[in-house]
Amino acid sequence: MLLRIILSEDDIRRVTIDNLPENIDDFYSIVKTKLGMEGDLVIQYQDPDFDNDLCNLSCMSDLPKDKATLKVHTKVYQSYNTDSTLDTASLSSSSLEEGPSGTQTQPFIIPAFSFDVELKLKQGNEAYHRDGTLLDVSKNMKSDILDKLAEAIYAHNPYPTREEYDHVAQALINKHPCLKEPGSANGWYCWKFSLKFKMGNFRQKMRVAGCSEVRVNVRTPGPSPKRLKRAKKSEVNFLPDFPEGKAHSDFEMERSAMVMEMKKRKVDWKQIGEMMGNTFPLRRKEIVEDEPLVAQVKERWPALFREQQIEAEFARLTSVDLKSSFFTGLDQYLLRFLELYKAKSGIVGLTRLMRCLDDVTDDDDTFTQGMKVGVVMVKDGEDIIATSVVLEESVILPDLKDFPHAISLLMGLLFALNIDHPKELRKCRYFGDVQP
Repeated sequence: MLLRIILSEDDIRRVTIDNLPENIDDFYSIVKTKLGMEGDLVIQYQDPDFDNDLCNLSCMSDLPKDKATLKVHTKVYQSYNTDSTLDTASLSSSSLEEGPSGTQTQPFIIPAFSFDVELKLKQGNEAYHRDGTLLDVSKNMKSDILDKLAEAIYAHNPYPTREEYDHVAQALINKHPCLKEPGSANGWYCWKFSLKFKMGNFRQKMRVAGCSEVRVNVRTPGPSPKRLKRAKKSEVNFLPDFPEGKAHSDFEMERSAMVMEMKKRKVDWKQIGEMMGNTFPLRRKEIVEDEPLVAQVKERWPALFREQQIEAEFARLTSVDLKSSFFTGLDQYLLRFLELYKAKSGIVGLTRLMRCLDDVTDDDDTFTQGMKVGVVMVKDGEDIIATSVVLEESVILPDLKDFPHAISLLMGLLFALNIDHPKELRKCRYFGDVQP
């Protein structure tokens, strides 16, 4: 069959397919191979019933017998944009898919492999669809597949979770069913474990190459090994490297200019947002590697403790909207929280805390003493007149409008300042989609 394929106004190709497949999915695979394209394709044909206007191709019977004009493009997913200048982008919640464990995960696109591997996979997939024959994967071929997958996984997250490994292995089998494992219940169990070992080797290569995000996790010899600083809270950009052509002095100059801007009576918040995005690599390097006190961070990065920048920093780290994630989770568990409250008449320690607040004074040191992480509510009779976020015995965010709002900003600060979840609150969980 002769096809005239329109990719763009200046890219129109002539493609010949000798034998058309009966299955529409196989046709998509053939077109993708012929054009050398990746990802999910959208194929449209000229429908004579509608004066040759374009319609999506969903059945092979829609195509004319001898020749046809098709328009082909890659399906575009909406990305979540922040004011960060980093190259890493993530898919928004509108394009989330259901993962193996039942949770929503970002769709993983299997990369293109080397030409010979792609050819073998194409032949293997055709044989599988024809009679269910599985491909005999050689050691070199498996190594090539795992190498490409490791690179793609690393671009998303250097330290994938168990669910993410499951999702990648499942995506591999869905795209190339000839790679299924005989005798396996799901067909991808061994691929998952091979990916885990390959990712460990790939991180070691990146460590030797000087990548700061994995180099910071090297254990030092001796009785007290260095505590790991890997991304533990679903961070997408945990410790990014400096962009090419940018030095420490360049970031420091922009940080100083930002501090001066914050001291002005009328602050240019748009400029502050741009500066915070530009200096994100320096800020993460200081916070993760130097582990400064909260007061020191506030002195060097005063804009970070503004509500708008807390939300922006959370989005830079996780590509998730802080408030929508938090309040969606809160709504999900609200009824259960009310049941627990009625059953136990409050949370353990709440009565003691409220007694302290009843006797509150104007001295911040009095009611924040010994409080590493918390939210303080000041009462006047039965009315709550002030809500504040406390970190390291200091009021960091005063005069917040309500308790849920304060908790969401506290969660954002714990991420932004790389503060571990307090051991005393190990049984407490956050409400949002991203958890420590």
